[in-house]
Amino acid sequence: MKQRRTRHASRGMTLIEILVVLVLIGVVLGVVGGNFIGRGEKAKGDAAKIEIGQIGQALDLYKLEVGRYPTTSEGLQALIAAPAGATNWNGPYWKRSTVPKDPWGNEYRYTAPGQSGPYDILSYGADGKEGGEGPNKDITNSQ
Repeated sequence: MKQRRTRHASRGMTLIEILVVLVLIGVVLGVVGGNFIGRGEKAKGDAAKIEIGQIGQALDLYKLEVGRYPTTSEGLQALIAAPAGATNWNGPYWKRSTVPKDPWGNEYRYTAPGQSGPYDILSYGADGKEGGEGPNKDITNSQ
């Protein structure tokens, strides 16, 4: 009796199958990655709105004690160090030792008096330029 030797041929993946898998992985990563990138920029915009609100509260406390808001030339630095001629200054009104920057690393623009109230606080968004849409949209205290 002859024994039959059966050989199990090991079959590898063809080039086309590998390419299909790589394309599918690329599509999935593109969709998932695009969603995360969009959420990151939205989170930075939300963080800028919150920080602008906190700066506004510090400015209101400054006004309560000093009797006025800082001038445009005094800027937000007046929340950290007493400007010349500011009586009743009991700061610092901002806990950090430096003037805050927006989530994209740019300085907030402060003007007093503002166009929409006693002061305006503005972040130019992701691009750091005036105007824009989406993540490049300007964020102000009047929104």
